[in-house]
Amino acid sequence: MFVRNGTSVLKKVLTCAPTYLDEAAPINEISKKYQGQHLDKGKLLDEYQQLLDAYAKADIQVEQLTPQPSMTNSVFARDFGGCVREGYILGNFKEPLRYSEHSEYEEKMKQLGIPKLFEVKKGLFEGGDFAFLRENIIAVGIIERTNMEGFAELREGLEPLGYELYPVPADSRYLHLDMCFNLVDDNLAVAYEEGLPTAFKVLLKKLGIEIIKVPEEAIFNHGCNLESLGNHRVLSLKQNKDVNKALREHGMDVIELDITETLKAGGGPHCMTFPLKRV
Repeated sequence: MFVRNGTSVLKKVLTCAPTYLDEAAPINEISKKYQGQHLDKGKLLDEYQQLLDAYAKADIQVEQLTPQPSMTNSVFARDFGGCVREGYILGNFKEPLRYSEHSEYEEKMKQLGIPKLFEVKKGLFEGGDFAFLRENIIAVGIIERTNMEGFAELREGLEPLGYELYPVPADSRYLHLDMCFNLVDDNLAVAYEEGLPTAFKVLLKKLGIEIIKVPEEAIFNHGCNLESLGNHRVLSLKQNKDVNKALREHGMDVIELDITETLKAGGGPHCMTFPLKRV
């Protein structure tokens, strides 16, 4: 078994250092604000090390993809696909900037001995839109980088394995589902509720999932881009003061990362982490 759900104990992850992330490419609403600005390489590497240190302290094994000059945004490892109990699904990037990551991540997963269940080829699918709600229930964002054609391929490949998939359309400015919604504990999520479709909110209520609500501007400050470690632990950003306070009030152990430079490229801790094993 590889990844059982989105909130059980995280044991192993795949990441990639931001070695070649020199500037924020204008490929999402956040990075557009920093277009043309060179990023501080020292800060980027320090922030990545913070993530590695947090995982080491939590006894989570880290596998690393070797950075390549052609893969400037590969630090956002989440996006190449999705991982379930039986293996992984290889996605299909929308932005040409990320095309070269496809084969590199595929080869790395082969080296790690994780089987590829299938590949999304006709439509678009990126891992930031892939969210477990329960062990057999998966939400898929239909926002900016995943489309309904990609969703149809996911459903065709995963339903025979016993999974239920639900599309979650939202404003394209939100980029990925993990920017506006994230499950942080079995029955607790952080989300911009007003930006989620009614059918999805009905599903969350049916499943008994409580939402810590954030304003829309929190999306663009990575207020929802959190990584559940299991056992009521969550990685968040130091700047997420209100979110972190609310999480602690709900009994969560919040591990704060002082990450700011990496965010300028459009992703946070959840984007930087591809889960390989949750038990």
